[in-house]
Order: sequence, then C-alpha cells, then structure tokens
Amino acid sequence: MTLIYNAGEGLAAIITGLLAGSVALIGFGVDSIIEVVSSVAALWRLRADVDADRREVAERLSLRIIGACFIGLAVYIAVDAGHALWSREAPAKTIPGIVVAALSVVVMPLLAHGKRQVASGLGSRALHADAVQTDLCMYLSAIVLVGLGLNALLGWWWADPVAALVMIPIITREGIAGLRGKPPCDDCAPT
Repeated sequence: MTLIYNAGEGLAAIITGLLAGSVALIGFGVDSIIEVVSSVAALWRLRADVDADRREVAERLSLRIIGACFIGLAVYIAVDAGHALWSREAPAKTIPGIVVAALSVVVMPLLAHGKRQVASGLGSRALHADAVQTDLCMYLSAIVLVGLGLNALLGWWWADPVAALVMIPIITREGIAGLRGKPPCDDCAPT
C-alpha cells in the first residue's frame, strides 16, 4: 500500500510541479520517489536470505545510496529555489498540487502508524526507520501545502521557493544519516 501511494504521490507531485513551475512540489515529488526506493530497500533487507554480516553490509550500502540521493535532492532544491527567488519566477497556482500535498498530510501519519505496528511486531529497525521517513514525508507535505496555499490564496509567489528551502534541513538530515550508514532517526529501535 505504501509503495503504491508514494509512487503515485511522487509522480503526481512531479507532474503538477513541472506544470506549475513549483520548486517545492517537484522536490516533494522526488523525495517521494526516494522514499519508494527506501521502502523497497527496507523490504529487501527484511527478506534478504543472507548471513548477518552480509545483511549488515547490504543495509549500510543501501542507506548510503539513499543518503546520496537525498543530498543530491537538497542541492537541486537549493539551486532551483535560489534561482526562482533571484529571478522572481512565480509558480502558477496549482489546485492539483494542493490536493496532492493535503492528501499526503492526512495519509502519511496513518501509513507511519501502520509501519510502526508492523516494526514492533517484527522487532525490525529497518521498518521502524522507514516509519520515521514516512513521518518526515508528512512534514514535507505540510511545508509544501503551506507554500502552495500562500501562493494560491495570497499571491505570494516567493512562498513556494521559500517552502522548498525550508525542506532542505529535513532532507539533508536524512541524507547525512544515510551516508553514515544509519537510519534517519536518533533511535530506530522499535517501541
């Protein structure tokens, strides 16, 4: 369910973001696609039929690859949002983008809760870390929604690139944790 939702959310956000010229929406969509890759990696790690040493190496490698993707996304957002602010590029108002972001604000906490329950039942750090990433996706959804809403309702063209810039610390934190071969949370032990 999560994979299907995140993939659809990511594609919808990227398409609506490209049509509207929204840096925040495109960044959110790319983040969703990275989350799909992360979820697939978490499932693969759970199903990996290898010894503990190989499993740990595979987990750290996949975390590092995902971390590099997040760092690349943060750089892209910084450059594109900076350019949009500098050149005063106003994104178009996008009702479909607002709907995608609003839906994610509602759906993501439900998905994260379900993942936590499964993680606790299995005692899985990987699934718990994936639940934390789902929580982070909800925060990004809220940030994007505010930026899109301020642009649509008040005509604040700068709200979209500023919202994109606000996303950078969250995305960078995920990226740095991944590059270190660690989950993006302080304590990813299932509760």
